[in-house]
Amino acid sequence: MSATLNRFGESKTPGKTAGVSPLDGIFSPKSVAVVGVTNTPGTVPFDIFYNILSAGYRGTVYPVAPGKRSIAAVKAYRYVVDIEDDVDLAVIVFPADVVDRALQQCGQKGIRAVIVISAGFREVGPEGAKREERLKNICADYGISLIGPNCLGAINTDPKVQLNASFARKMPLAGRIAFLSQSGALCTAVLDYARDKQIGFSKFVSFGNKAGVTEVELIEYLHQDTSTDAILLYLEEIREGRRLIDAARRVTHGPGAKPILAIKSGRTIQGAAAAASHTGSLAGEDAVCDEIFREAGILRVTSIEELFNAAILYAYQPMPAGERLGIVTNAGGPGVMATDAAIREGLLVPRLEESTRAKLKATLPATANTKNPVDVIGDARADRYMAALEAVLDDPNVDQGLVILTPQSMTDIEAIARGVCQIARGATKPIACSFMGATDVAPGIHLLQSANIPHYILPEWGCAAMAAVQEIRRWRQQPLDHPEPLPVDQAAARAVIDRAEEGYLSEDQALAVLSAYGLPVPANHVARTANEAVAAADRIGYPVVLRVVSPGIVHKSEVKGVVLNVGDASAVRRAYDEILSRVAAAAPEAEVRGVLVRRMIPAGHEVILGAKRDPAFGPVLMFGLGGVFVELLKDVTFGLAPIGPASATRMIEHVKAFRLLQGARGGEPADVAGIRDCLRRVGQLVSDFERIAELDVNPLIAGPSRIGNTVADVRIRLGAGGNGESE
Repeated sequence: MSATLNRFGESKTPGKTAGVSPLDGIFSPKSVAVVGVTNTPGTVPFDIFYNILSAGYRGTVYPVAPGKRSIAAVKAYRYVVDIEDDVDLAVIVFPADVVDRALQQCGQKGIRAVIVISAGFREVGPEGAKREERLKNICADYGISLIGPNCLGAINTDPKVQLNASFARKMPLAGRIAFLSQSGALCTAVLDYARDKQIGFSKFVSFGNKAGVTEVELIEYLHQDTSTDAILLYLEEIREGRRLIDAARRVTHGPGAKPILAIKSGRTIQGAAAAASHTGSLAGEDAVCDEIFREAGILRVTSIEELFNAAILYAYQPMPAGERLGIVTNAGGPGVMATDAAIREGLLVPRLEESTRAKLKATLPATANTKNPVDVIGDARADRYMAALEAVLDDPNVDQGLVILTPQSMTDIEAIARGVCQIARGATKPIACSFMGATDVAPGIHLLQSANIPHYILPEWGCAAMAAVQEIRRWRQQPLDHPEPLPVDQAAARAVIDRAEEGYLSEDQALAVLSAYGLPVPANHVARTANEAVAAADRIGYPVVLRVVSPGIVHKSEVKGVVLNVGDASAVRRAYDEILSRVAAAAPEAEVRGVLVRRMIPAGHEVILGAKRDPAFGPVLMFGLGGVFVELLKDVTFGLAPIGPASATRMIEHVKAFRLLQGARGGEPADVAGIRDCLRRVGQLVSDFERIAELDVNPLIAGPSRIGNTVADVRIRLGAGGNGESE
């Protein structure tokens, strides 16, 4: 996929980003110094210098090699400060223990862009971390944009630049896709994979330890890059999740939007064993990452194959108007498999118009199938394939086409490939192909890939790529909302939180905080005697619930500290005494502050509203089916707090249990608008108070609109003291 034109109907030619960026020195330098070069071929220092020369770099390159007169017949310099002319970019390949001195000299020379290839920093332990910190301080002092350390380097295929400042084996083909990776080793494998499939790149960057420039600055730069249509990202860690998500929303939505497709490695739940709340145990790194990436428009994939399968379809084919797929095949079995895969991926395989079928019947043999998928029969040659593909693409019920070919003795593979290429040049709908096999179909695949027509070994892979592009299309069509603060009594909540110690709030304190933020908290009172409990129940109205109040008891039912549906005064006295007796037996060390009396809540759907403070993303919200089902079914979604109405709606609608809230099997619909309001208020609460480490409203009883929703139980865990209100 080496051509640099796409078919969006837009003029896109190779070039730099609009305006002046600190990263221009990395991607479009007029001069480069390679600092620490040796004369030994096959070593990283020599190979980087040689790659810059052999790739046809359009600027001037200076080798800095103490004790050497020349490197590869190019005059060498003892120190970078000895170079007579200005230098835009330095690539440092010295051993780790002297990199700081080389970087210091770069600053003195006025070089404002540096790539540190050398390893031996944070990744090797405390001493390496100290060395990396010194690099950060030098960059801050001199205003240097730093890529690395511990990285492969950077590549720009723009013909005006032609920079291969890396130790990759070969310069990649030019293309419309940018690739950013935290792993240098992965980069070399990706470049080899892409060359085999003729996939080209606009920019290719290994950013290593991220001591300076991070993925955030890189995707913002590529958003403005006229050479780039799609951004691919490989991450091993997320340090500044909020910045990444904010940048991704700007890049993937609105004018000039570009998709971001990402692999985030480490798909494991970390820290769940130490989390006491449902939210804390379910909101592992991977689960949160999936949902939050989706809310930022980042399409998360699981493999390199999946990453490029979607990227080449997006970057080199028109955006489809919808999810309807037309299939043309010369074998019935693969056509059926593709149909099944398409439907499984959420695509539609529509019925063709009668006029389309009439066209097909006029050009195909009587034994051909003119329904979708269209089977042109095993002996089909190029003319039959072209007639069928043109008719299917012209059908108003079809948004995109998939061409399947199995190699048979009479199949002219190259002629069919050339025919598909000819149709694709004038098509306004995307086309993908699956020439199934390996050796026999290889020449045809080469023709397709050279013409920027995505090819997939299996039709199912093509369907998955089309489904991924549909996600990009739908994301751009949905609204982005900006959370507006709701009216709350922040002072009342602060009065509770600021006075509380680290650990769990008592139930009455937690309810008071929720009430201050406008959540539907039932009338309640903490009674310290049986008489107080009766008076409270008389005032609130029967039936009531009695619950032990103890900061040391998180799960009240486990110590039999709850009595439900208490219907009169005598039952209240009896329940009060029973609770104190049971708790004393089950948890004799617990401090009991009384018994909370509140009205019995009418039956409804049990949902959970949760929150936790994620180390990368900050306050994160959770929503799902509540009660005992939350851990069992794990039917939950996540979002960043604070949250706007559109994002809250998407969180609610994304859970499988949403059908229950809509009123499945004739049931009365729940107050979904009220749930959305509660979710937004919880999001505002955890955003306003940094001390809130975990929060569970579980369950919130979701009743019909005529009744509304009610908080049935809540747990709030606070971190260490400090100013309760966040800045």
